[in-house]
Amino acid sequence: MPQPMIWFDFGGVLSPPLDDLFDSYHVRTGITPRQMKTALAAVAAELGHEPLAPLELALLPEPEWGRAMVRVLGEANPGIDLSRARFEQFGQQWFEGVRANPVMVATALHAKEHGYRVGILSNNVVEWEPYWRAIVEPVGEVDCIVDSCRIGVRKPDPEIFRRAEKEAGVPAEECVLVDDLAENCAAARRVGWRAVQFRNNAQAVRDLAGLTGLPALV
Repeated sequence: MPQPMIWFDFGGVLSPPLDDLFDSYHVRTGITPRQMKTALAAVAAELGHEPLAPLELALLPEPEWGRAMVRVLGEANPGIDLSRARFEQFGQQWFEGVRANPVMVATALHAKEHGYRVGILSNNVVEWEPYWRAIVEPVGEVDCIVDSCRIGVRKPDPEIFRRAEKEAGVPAEECVLVDDLAENCAAARRVGWRAVQFRNNAQAVRDLAGLTGLPALV
């Protein structure tokens, strides 16, 4: 059987854990993770979507979404100080100072060195592309990038996995997803992929080696 293609998620896999990003944003702006997550859900619900889906499907431009976030945060938290937040350029502020997860970068590089194809399969945002691509720059060139906002479909929709297979020219049985969300891993498995749910670096590296035969990092 040929070596599989390994698809890395960006947020929470190649990036630091999402909870760390929420905590960092809290330090910079004073907006708590609970306040942010509640507002993200409320803005998306107004459009009948899950949190961040309006951005990840490019249904709203970032400035319009940012104004909605300001409104919802103000309504839910009277008197909240939003003076340090830049919601109309949210991605720039959110990713400020963020560095890639060094272990997952090393794993991707290690896979490439051993002849594995490597891709990035991400739910992401048009306006955030300069920032997240700069973060994953240490990975170097990859074989394929599939980004939800560019194709209008996001994980866990099974269609995104089909699109990834087509873009990369790789059948489902040769695809392995590394993702931090259980629902995305379950969706990948339902369409014939294998998947590793990222919980921590050591576990993910171990599970990926078990699924793919990738030699251990030294």
